[in-house]
Amino acid sequence: MKNHMQRLSTLRRVAALTGFMFVVASTSVSATTLSDIFQVAEQINQSALRSQSKIDALTEETRKLLNEYKTVLKEIEGLRVYNRQLEKQISNQESEMAQLAKSIDEVTVIERQITPLMLRMIDGLEQFVDLDMPFLLDERHDRIERLREMMDRADVAVSEKFSQVFRAYQIENEYGRTMETYGDTISIGGTERKVDILKVGRVALVYQTPDGEETGMYNLNTNAFEPVGNEYQASIRQGIRMARQQATQDMFSIPVHGAEAAQ
Repeated sequence: MKNHMQRLSTLRRVAALTGFMFVVASTSVSATTLSDIFQVAEQINQSALRSQSKIDALTEETRKLLNEYKTVLKEIEGLRVYNRQLEKQISNQESEMAQLAKSIDEVTVIERQITPLMLRMIDGLEQFVDLDMPFLLDERHDRIERLREMMDRADVAVSEKFSQVFRAYQIENEYGRTMETYGDTISIGGTERKVDILKVGRVALVYQTPDGEETGMYNLNTNAFEPVGNEYQASIRQGIRMARQQATQDMFSIPVHGAEAAQ
């Protein structure tokens, strides 16, 4: 009995010890599990933070890329508008080039036609000077000679040649509206005399010797210079002074011969 009680007591101590060890073991396991859970949770949180940072960075990068994309779209649309405008300009320029090429062809034809016309104009101008009153003959003939020399030059454009010929006609036309005087040597009755010539438009061409002793006019009927009466001496002298701007403009008398009637 005693042995049985001792055995039972021993079993109870073993059981108690085993139970205590189990409690200690359970407590250790629980403590280890919670620590691991907290550690894992902390790792998850840290991972989540890193992931969130990456997400935020990606979100910002995506926003930048979206803005750049929108900017590129606007630039593309601007380029499309610009290209459409360029296409219109190019189309207009091509039309202008075609018109210019046509004009150049026409100019070539005109140049071939206008050169003979200018030569005829110069011939006509020379004939007109020969038939006109004999004033400033050297100057007028020199101008015609320069025109003929210019027509032979290859370095002068056709437009410039025509401009010079047209200008010569304008000068001849202006002679009919101007009054001017100049010194010249003329033949009077077969004698060469130095005189002052006064041209009054194409109405009259008169002369007077420098000493004022002889006064005359160009007679269109005889194509010669002839003396006139002394009644015109003072008047023509005044006209010469007016042409030289040595006297104020005023009325003065000049002899005029009318053309003979055609037979």
